[in-house]
Amino acid sequence: MFALVESGSITKFLNGNKGITIGDNQYPRAIYTLWTEAERNAIGIYSIVYDDTNKKDERWYINTNQSYAFGSGKVTATYGTATAKAHADTTWSQEQIDDGMAPDGADTNTVATRGLKYNLIQTVKAQAAGELAKTDWYITRKAEKNTAIPSAITTHRNLVRSRQAAMETAITNASDTPALETLYTYTKDSDGVVSRPLPEIPTL
Repeated sequence: MFALVESGSITKFLNGNKGITIGDNQYPRAIYTLWTEAERNAIGIYSIVYDDTNKKDERWYINTNQSYAFGSGKVTATYGTATAKAHADTTWSQEQIDDGMAPDGADTNTVATRGLKYNLIQTVKAQAAGELAKTDWYITRKAEKNTAIPSAITTHRNLVRSRQAAMETAITNASDTPALETLYTYTKDSDGVVSRPLPEIPTL
C-alpha cells in the first residue's frame, strides 16, 4: 500500500494497481514497481510502513483500527492500545434490564455475554468427548457381549477425563485474560521441547 502526501498531509491511499494524476502530471502504474522509494517520495508518494508494536493476538484482544500519520519522511500505520477480551461471563445490569435491553425474565444474575473462560472450557469438553468417542465402541461391546475392555483403553479413558478436569481447573483459576493467554502460549526449552503451561488432551 502507498499514500499520497500533499502539503505534509495524507490525501489519498493507493494500492498501486493503476496510474495516478498529480497536478498536471500523469504517472503510469509502473512507478510502484520500477521507481525507487526516493523517486516516488519526490512526487509525494510513500510506501506505508506498518508498525505492529501495539497489535496483539486477536484470540485474546480486540485491536483498534490502524491510524496513519506522515512524519520524519515516511507514512506509518499504527495500532492503538488493544483491549483484552472479557475473561469471565458478564451479566445484565439493572439499568440494561430497566431499559428493555435484556431478554424477558432476565435478572442481574443472567449471563449476557460469555467470556473466554466459558468458551475455552467448552472447547476442552468437546476435545475430550471427541477423544473418548474413539473408544466408546469398547464400552458398547462390553455391555452387549461382556467382552473385557483392554486395560490400556481403560487407562487412556481415565487419563482423558483427569486431563480434562485439570485443564478446566487451570482455565477457571486464571485471574485475567493475560493469564489465559499464558496458559496457551507455547515455548521451547533448552532441549528444544515445545510445550505450554496448560496440559493437553492425550490421544491414542
